[in-house]
Amino acid sequence: MKRTVFRGSGVALVTPMRQDFSVDYEALGRLVDFHLARKTDALVVVGTTGEAATLSPEERLGVISFCRQRTGGILPVVAGAGGNCTREAAEFSKRAEAAGADALLHVTPYYNKPSQEGLYRHFMEMSRAVRIPIILYNVPSRTGVNLSADTCRRLAEQENIVAVKEAGGSLSQVADIRRACGSLLDIYSGNDDQITAVLALGGKGVISVLANLIPEEVHRICYSFFRGDAALSEREQIYWLSLIRALFRESNPAPVKEAMRLAGMDAGPCRLPLCELGGAAREELRRAMEERGLLAQENA
Repeated sequence: MKRTVFRGSGVALVTPMRQDFSVDYEALGRLVDFHLARKTDALVVVGTTGEAATLSPEERLGVISFCRQRTGGILPVVAGAGGNCTREAAEFSKRAEAAGADALLHVTPYYNKPSQEGLYRHFMEMSRAVRIPIILYNVPSRTGVNLSADTCRRLAEQENIVAVKEAGGSLSQVADIRRACGSLLDIYSGNDDQITAVLALGGKGVISVLANLIPEEVHRICYSFFRGDAALSEREQIYWLSLIRALFRESNPAPVKEAMRLAGMDAGPCRLPLCELGGAAREELRRAMEERGLLAQENA
């Protein structure tokens, strides 16, 4: 049997920045402690939400190592290690493993738009490069390519390719992956508005942006379902929909960093080309947070 990396809510953790855009390790430590105390089931670091695209390799490794040391092994640390150059991604994967990552999150190569055979060969190279588990990451809206259920099935034959984060938005694709792979590949929702639905199709949890703000509630959506109370999971999922939608009106992680600031958990700015949230998107986010009682007193 393959090892499940985690079950429940894995937070897609932001990378806090100082005003000079350097990584704020003091704030990162506070965030890790926050999640340790609030039922988060895994830390997923230096992924999309962690601004991996604008972090240097050394910065990414620094965040991985810091989070591993701060958690002391209590929570699994899943490190974003993907890239669109196979050789460089494989090399970085080795370094992330050495830095203490418990598992790797590997996005489909972006911009190149490889064929399904190219995707298969790319991920096979990742599998050969490391011993730790690999979670595939399918997010066609950002990468321009979709990882098919058939390719997932081929990859699932590898012992250390253990899961897929499915963020394509199609529940039909989730069902196809489940049918094709069965127990060979765990499935995590990559969309906060589909957690309960993916669990109903056999998913093991979520890699969540929303959990940066309300980790206990996202954990509860998952574990209510696991305990057999699908109705409670559904109610919680629906209750947070307006906030979830506001968190994705503009490109992640700009909205969630603004939301954290409004909640009194300032994670600093995003690095360019992402910038601060403004106008109607910011007002919608503020309104959604106010409706759910999440504004810090000074922002209320």
